[in-house]
Amino acid sequence: MNEIRYQPFQITLLRHGESVGNAEARWQGQAEYPLTETGRAQARALAKRWKHEKVIFDHIISSPLERTKETAEIIASALGLQVEYEPLWLERDNGEYSGLTAHEVRQNFQHPSFTTPYDAVGGDGEGDWELFLRAGQALHNLLKREPARYLIVSHGGLLNQVMHAVIGVAPQANNAGTRFRFGNTAFAQLIYFPHQHRWAIDKLNDHAHWRETE
Repeated sequence: MNEIRYQPFQITLLRHGESVGNAEARWQGQAEYPLTETGRAQARALAKRWKHEKVIFDHIISSPLERTKETAEIIASALGLQVEYEPLWLERDNGEYSGLTAHEVRQNFQHPSFTTPYDAVGGDGEGDWELFLRAGQALHNLLKREPARYLIVSHGGLLNQVMHAVIGVAPQANNAGTRFRFGNTAFAQLIYFPHQHRWAIDKLNDHAHWRETE
């Protein structure tokens, strides 16, 4: 038991490949969009890179939305693993914005000059604070498991709040503060030492397998 306690968690946070919603500049949220052919190529390129680098994961956990599911399954197939699905890793529920283009959101909704982290997004969706709390719950549940090498396949909005939870920074008013870039199939690599409660951030927005990612 003590040996397990002193082992670190190795956590890779991966954003899904390019989806149809990304390509059409839509507020995807929890709406379903498949990967584009580019998105599938990105996932295959990453799987090929990790095989070449002899990267090993013990578990792959994914949001159950189609774009993350496809990404996770392409990688899992290449690495000989099964995928677990966990709804806590879903993207933000963006309410009435879901499926709309950025132009449609600007044209059809009023946007107050000042917002707080407690305000809902898209009328009845998750605000920043609510998303932050869910990200913290997803992270907490992960850290209740045994230390191992975990690949998490999720979404840019949720992964940003996970990173905020890791570094201990709460959401700010007016959408201000730090943002973590996650391009399509870009990943962050973290190590957590539970006996010291110490995090090491080894990589951020790594997309060396696909240089054209945003």
